[in-house]
Amino acid sequence: QVQLVESGGGLVQPGGSLRLSCMVSGTFFSAHHVGWYRQAPGKQRDLVAALSPTGQTNYAQSVKGRFTISGDNVKNTVYLQMNALRPDDTAVYYCNVGRDLYGYRVSTYDYWGQGTQVTVGT
Repeated sequence: QVQLVESGGGLVQPGGSLRLSCMVSGTFFSAHHVGWYRQAPGKQRDLVAALSPTGQTNYAQSVKGRFTISGDNVKNTVYLQMNALRPDDTAVYYCNVGRDLYGYRVSTYDYWGQGTQVTVGT
């Protein structure tokens, strides 16, 4: 059974940095498209960053140049490095295995983690 466990969220001041982790079990993330999504209160869940099995990446326009998605095959973990954080980055961040680089469901599986809260403020 595939499980995704996110960690690394918290409260950070504007301009600060956080690194989110998504530990994957039950499959190797490197065999799939993986992505980070976020959902702010009252808003839909949106794609933030995605990584393909071949190493291609895609980022939401609002995070380009500030966020970086990467993976560690040994730890079977996907990361989201977030720099220059802004208050509008505040949201619950979710890890996904199964959707494509643009957030579309293209397979029979669609796995999500439980989410980790990121709050940017003073």
